[in-house]
Amino acid sequence: MPVHQITDPDDDRIADYRALTDVELRTRWEPPHGLFIAEGELVLRRALRAGYPARSYLVDAKRIDQLADLDTGDAPVYAATQDVLQRATGFHVHRGVLASFHRRSLPTAAEVLAAARRVVILEDVNNHTNLGAVFRGAAALGIDGVLLSPTCADPLYRRSVRVSMGEVFAVPYAKFSRWPDGLEQVREAGFTVLALTPAADALPIQRLSPAQRARAALLFGAEGPGLTGAAQSASDVRVRLPMRRGVDSLNVAAAAAVAFWELGRDDPPFGSE
Repeated sequence: MPVHQITDPDDDRIADYRALTDVELRTRWEPPHGLFIAEGELVLRRALRAGYPARSYLVDAKRIDQLADLDTGDAPVYAATQDVLQRATGFHVHRGVLASFHRRSLPTAAEVLAAARRVVILEDVNNHTNLGAVFRGAAALGIDGVLLSPTCADPLYRRSVRVSMGEVFAVPYAKFSRWPDGLEQVREAGFTVLALTPAADALPIQRLSPAQRARAALLFGAEGPGLTGAAQSASDVRVRLPMRRGVDSLNVAAAAAVAFWELGRDDPPFGSE
């Protein structure tokens, strides 16, 4: 595996990795150029297994052996000291491994729905940490697809990918072009749209009927404001998680994980299907 040493943080060969902590800059740079950044060896390997083609690798020179078994193909491997890495990326790359990958074309919402029994829909979730955590919970707890409103954050932003531990590659996702009109498409595909809200008059989630559970589309809003009135009005059932001690809500990723588990609690154990 040929390794190219980088000594200048402004070297154009590692332009993909510049200023990784600048969300605005990365949002302008990554999707239009059709790329995303994976951080950490585990995430990198999961991206490769999912079929994303690597564009280049950037590794702490002391950790280059971690990639020794990889077939890097035509993607160059760059190595640098921690100082150069930090000056180029804007943060301490404590995992020691970064990679730039080419994006793939997203499926349509119709394609995600056609292959799913249970989905999650997110409205205006623009916190990358929460988004990544929702994907990780979805992968672990039986959700077959994720659908995003037009204003949701990018699931392939570095922080989302890292928090999801690479599970953003395991769960198909699509973005609606119109909102909340897209919810009608979900309903037409045979799903019951379940809007999660802390409202006292909402149905406790454990009291959903078998018909409402059969093909469920769980709808969550952003941390703080929650679902808009328009999204709730476009749903079939308003649902709440019963809580105690006066707590009125959970972090959206935590709430999603609880709801995922509740809907999948009677699923066959993993490996028995």
